Amino acid sequence: MHKSVVSRTARLGKLFFSMLYISSFTFGGGFVIATFMKKKFVDELHWIDEKEMLDITALAQSSPGAIAVNVAILVGWQVDGLLGMLLAVLGTIIPPMVTLSVISLFYAAFASNVYVAFALKGMQAGVAAVILDVVCGLGRNVLETHSPIYIGLMLLAFIASFVYDINVIFIILAATLFWNCACTIT
Repeated sequence: MHKSVVSRTARLGKLFFSMLYISSFTFGGGFVIATFMKKKFVDELHWIDEKEMLDITALAQSSPGAIAVNVAILVGWQVDGLLGMLLAVLGTIIPPMVTLSVISLFYAAFASNVYVAFALKGMQAGVAAVILDVVCGLGRNVLETHSPIYIGLMLLAFIASFVYDINVIFIILAATLFWNCACTIT
């Protein structure tokens, strides 16, 4: 086999098994998985840069569907096009599909089990910590730009969401409209 075929195959294998691992051992939804994807593909493998990952996360959040799958689609596409996308999505959906299939078989026993309820409560605390880590990391990146526009948008988005309980879709649309107007003016 040609060296480029071998390296592409190795990269695709690494992509698939990384997504499978992240999806298998991550609880808490798309933002938590996106954090671990960032650590793997930006910090460890350097396949994607930090700005691209931030853009990918924003696009995944604003698109319909599960955030984890949306991030997998965009990361896979960025790493290796269509085949990368398909393998990333497959690696991401296999663990929850298997887990949900098993749980559905034993739903009655799981639903009434006190120990399962305690374990899920404990996982919620861990998920909250991981999401806080993401927010702090992304917020730090915005603050490091020293851009009054970015910092102002971040603060306005926080106030709109936290204080006024405005749906995140409207916040994203308003920020996009503002950004397009700002880019047109400059």
